[in-house]
Amino acid sequence: MADPLDSNSGTLDQSEIDQLLAQAVAEQRPPLLRADGRRGEDADSARVEAYDFRNPAFLTEVELRRLRILHEDFIRYLAARLAMFMRMECVLKMARLQTMTYGKFTEGLASPTHICLFKAEPLLGVGLLDVNPRLALTLVDRLLGGRGHSVKAERYLTEIEIALLEDVLKIVLEEWCSQWREEKELHPNIIGHENNGRFLQTSPRDAVVLALSIEVSFGDCSEQIQIGLPYYTIEPLVKALQQRRQKDSAPVAAPAKAEWRDIYEHVHIPVRAEWTLPEMPLREVAALRVGDVLELPVGILDRTRALLSGVPKFTGTVGLEGDQVAMKIARKLTAADEDRS
Repeated sequence: MADPLDSNSGTLDQSEIDQLLAQAVAEQRPPLLRADGRRGEDADSARVEAYDFRNPAFLTEVELRRLRILHEDFIRYLAARLAMFMRMECVLKMARLQTMTYGKFTEGLASPTHICLFKAEPLLGVGLLDVNPRLALTLVDRLLGGRGHSVKAERYLTEIEIALLEDVLKIVLEEWCSQWREEKELHPNIIGHENNGRFLQTSPRDAVVLALSIEVSFGDCSEQIQIGLPYYTIEPLVKALQQRRQKDSAPVAAPAKAEWRDIYEHVHIPVRAEWTLPEMPLREVAALRVGDVLELPVGILDRTRALLSGVPKFTGTVGLEGDQVAMKIARKLTAADEDRS
Protein backbone atom coordinates (compact mmCIF):
# COMPACT_ATOMS: atom_id res chain seq x y z
CA MET A 1 0.00 0.00 0.00
CA ALA A 2 1.33 3.42 -0.93
CA ASP A 3 2.17 5.86 1.80
CA PRO A 4 -0.27 8.89 1.68
CA LEU A 5 2.57 11.21 2.72
CA ASP A 6 4.68 10.10 -0.21
CA SER A 7 4.78 12.90 -2.86
CA ASN A 8 5.13 10.29 -5.61
CA SER A 9 1.84 8.59 -4.74
CA GLY A 10 -0.27 11.35 -6.37
CA THR A 11 -1.90 12.42 -3.10
CA LEU A 12 -2.06 16.22 -2.42
CA ASP A 13 -1.08 17.60 0.95
CA GLN A 14 -2.93 20.48 2.70
CA SER A 15 -0.67 23.27 1.39
CA GLU A 16 -1.20 22.19 -2.22
CA ILE A 17 -4.96 22.03 -1.67
CA ASP A 18 -4.94 25.58 -0.22
CA GLN A 19 -2.96 26.84 -3.21
CA LEU A 20 -5.42 25.35 -5.69
CA LEU A 21 -8.37 26.87 -3.83
CA ALA A 22 -6.71 30.32 -3.84
CA GLN A 23 -6.14 30.09 -7.59
CA ALA A 24 -9.78 29.15 -8.16
CA VAL A 25 -11.01 32.09 -6.11
CA ALA A 26 -8.66 34.48 -7.95
CA GLU A 27 -9.93 33.24 -11.32
CA GLN A 28 -13.55 33.80 -10.26
CA ARG A 29 -12.92 37.35 -8.97
CA PRO A 30 -14.32 39.92 -11.44
CA PRO A 31 -11.95 42.56 -12.80
CA LEU A 32 -11.82 45.97 -11.10
CA LEU A 33 -13.11 48.71 -13.42
CA ARG A 34 -12.53 52.43 -13.00
CA ALA A 35 -15.15 55.17 -13.39
CA ASP A 36 -14.13 55.76 -17.00
CA GLY A 37 -14.62 52.08 -17.89
CA ARG A 38 -10.95 51.12 -18.06
CA ARG A 39 -9.49 48.22 -16.09
CA GLY A 40 -7.97 49.40 -12.84
CA GLU A 41 -5.15 48.11 -10.70
CA ASP A 42 -5.15 44.92 -8.69
CA ALA A 43 -8.21 44.65 -6.47
CA ASP A 44 -6.06 43.67 -3.49
CA SER A 45 -4.20 47.02 -3.62
CA ALA A 46 -7.32 49.11 -4.33
CA ARG A 47 -8.67 51.26 -1.50
CA VAL A 48 -12.40 51.00 -0.92
CA GLU A 49 -14.13 53.86 0.89
CA ALA A 50 -17.64 53.79 2.30
CA TYR A 51 -20.09 56.17 0.61
CA ASP A 52 -22.75 57.88 2.69
CA PHE A 53 -25.85 58.05 0.49
CA ARG A 54 -27.67 60.13 3.10
CA ASN A 55 -24.97 62.82 2.98
CA PRO A 56 -23.63 62.77 -0.57
CA ALA A 57 -20.59 64.91 -1.35
CA PHE A 58 -20.23 65.92 -4.98
CA LEU A 59 -17.26 68.17 -4.25
CA THR A 60 -13.75 66.86 -3.88
CA GLU A 61 -11.53 67.99 -1.03
CA VAL A 62 -9.62 70.28 -3.41
CA GLU A 63 -12.80 71.90 -4.74
CA LEU A 64 -14.21 72.31 -1.24
CA ARG A 65 -10.96 73.92 -0.07
CA ARG A 66 -11.06 76.39 -2.96
CA LEU A 67 -14.68 77.22 -2.20
CA ARG A 68 -13.77 77.74 1.43
CA ILE A 69 -11.05 80.23 0.49
CA LEU A 70 -13.42 82.07 -1.85
CA HIS A 71 -16.16 82.29 0.78
CA GLU A 72 -13.71 83.48 3.43
CA ASP A 73 -12.92 86.41 1.13
CA PHE A 74 -16.67 86.92 0.63
CA ILE A 75 -17.25 87.06 4.39
CA ARG A 76 -14.38 89.51 4.92
CA TYR A 77 -15.62 91.93 2.25
CA LEU A 78 -19.22 91.55 3.41
CA ALA A 79 -18.31 92.46 6.99
CA ALA A 80 -16.64 95.68 5.83
CA ARG A 81 -19.56 96.62 3.58
CA LEU A 82 -22.22 95.92 6.22
CA ALA A 83 -20.29 97.93 8.79
CA MET A 84 -20.29 100.93 6.44
CA PHE A 85 -23.97 100.51 5.57
CA MET A 86 -25.15 100.06 9.16
CA ARG A 87 -22.63 102.58 10.57
CA MET A 88 -21.80 100.09 13.28
CA GLU A 89 -19.22 97.36 13.79
CA CYS A 90 -20.28 94.04 12.30
CA VAL A 91 -18.18 90.93 12.87
CA LEU A 92 -18.68 87.93 10.58
CA LYS A 93 -17.06 84.52 10.85
CA MET A 94 -17.54 81.32 8.85
CA ALA A 95 -19.16 78.66 11.01
CA ARG A 96 -19.62 75.86 8.46
CA LEU A 97 -19.30 75.07 4.79
CA GLN A 98 -20.45 71.63 3.67
CA THR A 99 -22.70 69.73 1.31
CA MET A 100 -25.98 68.10 2.35
CA THR A 101 -29.33 67.20 0.88
CA TYR A 102 -31.97 69.84 0.34
CA GLY A 103 -34.37 68.05 2.68
CA LYS A 104 -31.86 67.96 5.52
CA PHE A 105 -30.97 71.63 4.97
CA THR A 106 -34.58 72.84 5.12
CA GLU A 107 -35.41 70.63 8.10
CA GLY A 108 -32.50 72.17 10.01
CA LEU A 109 -33.86 75.71 9.65
CA ALA A 110 -35.29 77.24 12.80
CA SER A 111 -38.96 78.07 13.26
CA PRO A 112 -39.86 80.87 13.21
CA THR A 113 -37.26 82.20 10.81
CA HIS A 114 -37.01 84.43 7.77
CA ILE A 115 -36.04 82.87 4.44
CA CYS A 116 -35.24 84.90 1.35
CA LEU A 117 -35.61 83.11 -2.00
CA PHE A 118 -33.25 84.42 -4.66
CA LYS A 119 -31.82 83.66 -8.08
CA ALA A 120 -28.34 84.47 -9.35
CA GLU A 121 -28.93 85.22 -13.02
CA PRO A 122 -28.10 83.59 -15.42
CA LEU A 123 -27.62 80.48 -13.24
CA LEU A 124 -30.40 77.94 -12.87
CA GLY A 125 -32.08 77.09 -9.60
CA VAL A 126 -33.27 78.99 -6.54
CA GLY A 127 -31.06 79.72 -3.54
CA LEU A 128 -32.09 80.19 0.07
CA LEU A 129 -30.85 82.91 2.42
CA ASP A 130 -31.92 82.24 6.00
CA VAL A 131 -31.72 85.01 8.63
CA ASN A 132 -32.46 84.42 12.29
CA PRO A 133 -35.47 86.57 13.36
CA ARG A 134 -33.58 88.09 16.32
CA LEU A 135 -30.78 89.22 14.00
CA ALA A 136 -33.28 90.44 11.39
CA LEU A 137 -35.20 92.53 13.94
CA THR A 138 -31.95 93.94 15.35
CA LEU A 139 -30.87 95.03 11.87
CA VAL A 140 -34.28 96.60 11.23
CA ASP A 141 -34.08 98.43 14.55
CA ARG A 142 -30.70 99.86 13.53
CA LEU A 143 -32.03 100.92 10.13
CA LEU A 144 -34.82 102.82 11.90
CA GLY A 145 -32.31 104.77 13.97
CA GLY A 146 -31.93 102.45 16.96
CA ARG A 147 -28.68 101.63 18.75
CA GLY A 148 -28.55 98.08 17.48
CA HIS A 149 -29.47 96.40 20.76
CA SER A 150 -30.61 92.79 20.47
CA VAL A 151 -34.36 92.37 20.05
CA LYS A 152 -35.56 89.49 22.21
CA ALA A 153 -38.84 88.89 20.36
CA GLU A 154 -39.25 85.57 18.52
CA ARG A 155 -41.85 86.30 15.85
CA TYR A 156 -42.40 86.59 12.13
CA LEU A 157 -41.43 89.79 10.36
CA THR A 158 -44.05 92.25 9.17
CA GLU A 159 -44.24 93.51 5.59
CA ILE A 160 -42.56 96.80 6.53
CA GLU A 161 -39.75 95.01 8.36
CA ILE A 162 -39.21 92.71 5.36
CA ALA A 163 -39.01 95.70 3.03
CA LEU A 164 -36.34 97.30 5.26
CA LEU A 165 -34.44 94.04 5.64
CA GLU A 166 -34.27 93.61 1.85
CA ASP A 167 -31.66 96.39 1.68
CA VAL A 168 -29.34 94.30 3.83
CA LEU A 169 -30.13 91.08 1.96
CA LYS A 170 -29.33 92.73 -1.36
CA ILE A 171 -25.90 93.69 -0.04
CA VAL A 172 -25.26 90.07 1.01
CA LEU A 173 -26.30 88.68 -2.37
CA GLU A 174 -24.46 91.33 -4.39
CA GLU A 175 -21.25 90.67 -2.48
CA TRP A 176 -21.60 86.91 -2.98
CA CYS A 177 -22.14 87.33 -6.72
CA SER A 178 -19.18 89.71 -7.02
CA GLN A 179 -16.84 86.98 -5.74
CA TRP A 180 -17.48 85.02 -8.96
CA ARG A 181 -16.85 87.92 -11.34
CA GLU A 182 -13.74 86.25 -12.78
CA GLU A 183 -15.76 83.13 -13.70
CA LYS A 184 -19.14 84.66 -14.64
CA GLU A 185 -20.94 87.93 -14.11
CA LEU A 186 -23.92 87.26 -11.84
CA HIS A 187 -26.93 89.43 -11.00
CA PRO A 188 -28.89 88.63 -7.80
CA ASN A 189 -32.67 88.82 -7.85
CA ILE A 190 -34.91 88.38 -4.80
CA ILE A 191 -38.01 86.46 -5.84
CA GLY A 192 -39.81 85.88 -2.55
CA HIS A 193 -39.85 85.49 1.25
CA GLU A 194 -40.93 82.61 3.48
CA ASN A 195 -41.01 82.00 7.23
CA ASN A 196 -40.91 78.19 7.37
CA GLY A 197 -38.49 75.94 5.53
CA ARG A 198 -40.41 72.67 5.93
CA PHE A 199 -42.83 73.47 3.13
CA LEU A 200 -40.37 74.82 0.58
CA GLN A 201 -40.19 72.98 -2.74
CA THR A 202 -37.63 75.00 -4.68
CA SER A 203 -35.50 71.86 -5.22
CA PRO A 204 -35.97 68.08 -4.94
CA ARG A 205 -35.49 66.80 -1.40
CA ASP A 206 -32.57 64.62 -2.45
CA ALA A 207 -30.80 67.43 -4.35
CA VAL A 208 -27.33 68.26 -3.06
CA VAL A 209 -26.96 71.72 -1.51
CA LEU A 210 -23.85 73.72 -0.64
CA ALA A 211 -24.64 75.09 2.83
CA LEU A 212 -22.75 78.10 4.22
CA SER A 213 -23.31 79.20 7.82
CA ILE A 214 -22.00 82.59 8.99
CA GLU A 215 -21.79 83.74 12.61
CA VAL A 216 -22.86 87.39 12.77
CA SER A 217 -22.07 89.56 15.79
CA PHE A 218 -23.92 92.86 15.54
CA GLY A 219 -24.09 94.96 18.69
CA ASP A 220 -24.98 92.59 21.51
CA CYS A 221 -26.75 90.20 19.10
CA SER A 222 -24.93 87.09 17.90
CA GLU A 223 -26.86 84.87 15.48
CA GLN A 224 -26.40 83.02 12.20
CA ILE A 225 -27.04 83.65 8.53
CA GLN A 226 -27.28 80.57 6.29
CA ILE A 227 -26.99 80.39 2.52
CA GLY A 228 -28.09 77.24 0.69
CA LEU A 229 -27.34 76.80 -3.01
CA PRO A 230 -28.22 73.70 -5.07
CA TYR A 231 -25.19 71.96 -6.51
CA TYR A 232 -26.61 72.15 -10.04
CA THR A 233 -26.70 75.94 -9.59
CA ILE A 234 -23.03 76.39 -8.68
CA GLU A 235 -21.70 73.52 -10.82
CA PRO A 236 -20.81 75.80 -13.80
CA LEU A 237 -18.99 78.14 -11.40
CA VAL A 238 -17.03 75.30 -9.79
CA LYS A 239 -15.94 73.97 -13.18
CA ALA A 240 -14.94 77.45 -14.35
CA LEU A 241 -12.98 78.00 -11.13
CA GLN A 242 -11.16 74.69 -11.58
CA GLN A 243 -10.29 75.45 -15.20
CA ARG A 244 -8.95 78.88 -14.26
CA ARG A 245 -6.80 77.39 -11.49
CA GLN A 246 -5.38 74.80 -13.87
CA LYS A 247 -4.66 77.49 -16.44
CA ASP A 248 -2.91 79.68 -13.85
CA SER A 249 -0.82 76.74 -12.59
CA ALA A 250 0.16 75.55 -16.09
CA PRO A 251 3.87 76.03 -16.87
CA VAL A 252 4.62 79.12 -18.88
CA ALA A 253 5.90 78.28 -22.34
CA ALA A 254 9.44 79.39 -23.04
CA PRO A 255 9.67 82.38 -25.36
CA ALA A 256 10.34 81.48 -28.96
CA LYS A 257 13.89 81.95 -30.16
CA ALA A 258 14.55 84.86 -32.45
CA GLU A 259 14.66 83.84 -36.10
CA TRP A 260 16.65 85.56 -38.78
CA ARG A 261 14.60 87.17 -41.51
CA ASP A 262 15.73 88.33 -44.91
CA ILE A 263 14.56 91.88 -44.26
CA TYR A 264 17.19 92.22 -41.53
CA GLU A 265 19.95 92.09 -44.15
CA HIS A 266 19.11 95.64 -45.26
CA VAL A 267 18.95 97.20 -41.77
CA HIS A 268 21.89 99.49 -40.90
CA ILE A 269 22.79 100.34 -37.30
CA PRO A 270 25.69 102.49 -35.99
CA VAL A 271 28.62 100.51 -34.55
CA ARG A 272 31.52 101.98 -32.59
CA ALA A 273 34.31 100.86 -30.28
CA GLU A 274 35.30 102.66 -27.10
CA TRP A 275 37.40 102.37 -23.95
CA THR A 276 36.78 103.37 -20.38
CA LEU A 277 39.49 105.86 -19.46
CA PRO A 278 40.63 106.51 -15.90
CA GLU A 279 39.26 109.50 -14.08
CA MET A 280 41.25 112.74 -13.96
CA PRO A 281 40.71 116.11 -12.27
CA LEU A 282 38.61 118.70 -14.06
CA ARG A 283 41.55 121.13 -13.87
CA GLU A 284 43.69 118.79 -16.00
CA VAL A 285 40.87 118.22 -18.48
CA ALA A 286 40.39 121.96 -18.93
CA ALA A 287 44.12 122.37 -19.51
CA LEU A 288 44.29 119.89 -22.40
CA ARG A 289 45.45 121.27 -25.73
CA VAL A 290 45.82 119.91 -29.23
CA GLY A 291 48.90 117.73 -29.37
CA ASP A 292 48.86 116.68 -25.71
CA VAL A 293 49.35 112.99 -25.02
CA LEU A 294 47.22 111.05 -22.50
CA GLU A 295 48.82 108.08 -20.79
CA LEU A 296 46.53 105.02 -21.04
CA PRO A 297 46.58 101.94 -18.78
CA VAL A 298 48.41 98.86 -19.98
CA GLY A 299 46.08 96.34 -21.60
CA ILE A 300 43.29 98.80 -22.31
CA LEU A 301 43.18 97.60 -25.93
CA ASP A 302 42.14 94.16 -24.64
CA ARG A 303 39.14 95.72 -22.86
CA THR A 304 37.60 97.42 -25.85
CA ARG A 305 33.80 97.55 -25.91
CA ALA A 306 31.72 97.38 -29.07
CA LEU A 307 28.47 99.41 -28.99
CA LEU A 308 25.52 98.66 -31.28
CA SER A 309 23.20 101.69 -31.57
CA GLY A 310 24.82 103.06 -28.41
CA VAL A 311 24.30 99.88 -26.35
CA PRO A 312 27.40 97.89 -25.20
CA LYS A 313 27.12 94.33 -26.56
CA PHE A 314 30.64 92.85 -26.93
CA THR A 315 34.18 93.14 -25.58
CA GLY A 316 37.33 92.37 -27.49
CA THR A 317 40.81 93.42 -28.59
CA VAL A 318 41.84 96.16 -31.00
CA GLY A 319 44.59 95.51 -33.47
CA LEU A 320 45.60 95.90 -37.10
CA GLU A 321 44.15 93.96 -40.00
CA GLY A 322 46.26 94.85 -43.03
CA ASP A 323 46.31 98.62 -43.18
CA GLN A 324 43.10 99.02 -41.15
CA VAL A 325 42.29 99.12 -37.45
CA ALA A 326 40.07 96.20 -36.47
CA MET A 327 38.45 94.73 -33.36
CA LYS A 328 38.38 91.04 -32.52
CA ILE A 329 35.27 90.11 -30.46
CA ALA A 330 36.13 87.99 -27.41
CA ARG A 331 32.96 87.90 -25.31
CA LYS A 332 29.30 88.87 -25.42
CA LEU A 333 28.14 91.09 -22.59
CA THR A 334 25.34 89.82 -20.33
CA ALA A 335 22.52 91.85 -18.85
CA ALA A 336 24.45 92.20 -15.57
CA ASP A 337 27.50 93.52 -17.45
CA GLU A 338 25.27 96.03 -19.26
CA ASP A 339 23.82 97.25 -15.93
CA ARG A 340 27.29 97.78 -14.48
CA SER A 341 28.35 99.67 -17.56
